Amino acid sequence: MKYKETLLFIAKSLTITLEEKNRAEIKSILKSSDVDWDVFVKLSTSHNVFTTIYLNFKRANFLKYLPDDLVDYMKYITNLNKSRNLQILKQVKELNNLLLANNITPIFLKGVSNLWAGIYQNISERMIGDIDFIFSNEDYPKAITVLRDFGYFDVEKRKYYDPETRHHRRLQKKNHIAAIEIHKELIIEDYTSEFNYNLIKKDIQIIKGVCILSYANKLNLSIISFQINDNGFYYKTMSLRNAYDVFLLSKKTNAKVAVTLYDKLTNPLNCFLAACYEVFNKIDSLEYNNNKKAESYLRALNKNYTNRNIAKIQYKIIKTYLSFKSKLIILQKSLIYKEYRLWLFNILTDITWYGEKLRKLGIFVKIRKNKSSKSN
Repeated sequence: MKYKETLLFIAKSLTITLEEKNRAEIKSILKSSDVDWDVFVKLSTSHNVFTTIYLNFKRANFLKYLPDDLVDYMKYITNLNKSRNLQILKQVKELNNLLLANNITPIFLKGVSNLWAGIYQNISERMIGDIDFIFSNEDYPKAITVLRDFGYFDVEKRKYYDPETRHHRRLQKKNHIAAIEIHKELIIEDYTSEFNYNLIKKDIQIIKGVCILSYANKLNLSIISFQINDNGFYYKTMSLRNAYDVFLLSKKTNAKVAVTLYDKLTNPLNCFLAACYEVFNKIDSLEYNNNKKAESYLRALNKNYTNRNIAKIQYKIIKTYLSFKSKLIILQKSLIYKEYRLWLFNILTDITWYGEKLRKLGIFVKIRKNKSSKSN
């Protein structure tokens, strides 16, 4: 199996519990033993769906087709993730009770809210990073104070911090498994007028005393988190973890309608939905608005997955462009906002910062020299 074939195999494997045609196709592939398991492990872990596939294979009775040592490893990681997620759910309850007791209403976001809502058949399926929640502009500073008073502290200790954008810097608490992100915005600044707190609060759900987004807003935020905030739309790639959430949420809301509720956001959202439709093998609930922009996006996505060498070069070019663009934005903001001027001044006068950059450059030069010597 090549890269693209393995990626599509993993994607279809995520759906076999609910999609019969994919279950039959994956079974045929497994019985033929035509799977590079090393590449499978590398790709499924990089997309954070390793445990998700294990549980789908288990429900379909497909584990018998896998190498025994791989099954043992998948089971081990899944059990670890179950333990972690149980602790995270306990932490969510504690956070919710604390904030409500202080007359602050949190709305929980992303994977942890999906976990709380029970969209997964098994709590071990979803790998969770941080606990994300959002507050009104009035409650945002109060929430930070309450959580710090409760024992949450900065994950990274610095002399100075980036000016706040979408969320406060990550906090953690001793003997608590997950860090937290306190949001005041859901998306980068260019799109905050279309997807924000005032929009999502209108139709929140309350499940077991916890506020979470509606299923349509959950689906859109699953796309936004990768496609917009992580620049997936620029790179023309996708995250299968986010795509899996979109697949499950498409069973609870009309995905095609959900992504067309906006102006600027509709195109990137629809393109990600189109990518989900293709990689998951044309599932009805993932139908999208087929237009020229979506077709162009899918062609670029296919090229990235077919020719990995060119894709890696394009990735570096785009990364450089986005880095340069972000620096220009910071310079522009420093002319307007005092906090940006102060932050920029602190960086430019920090000898330690220059030392870190030089060390990275030294490591880069060393790697290049080692590669040159090996090739000679």
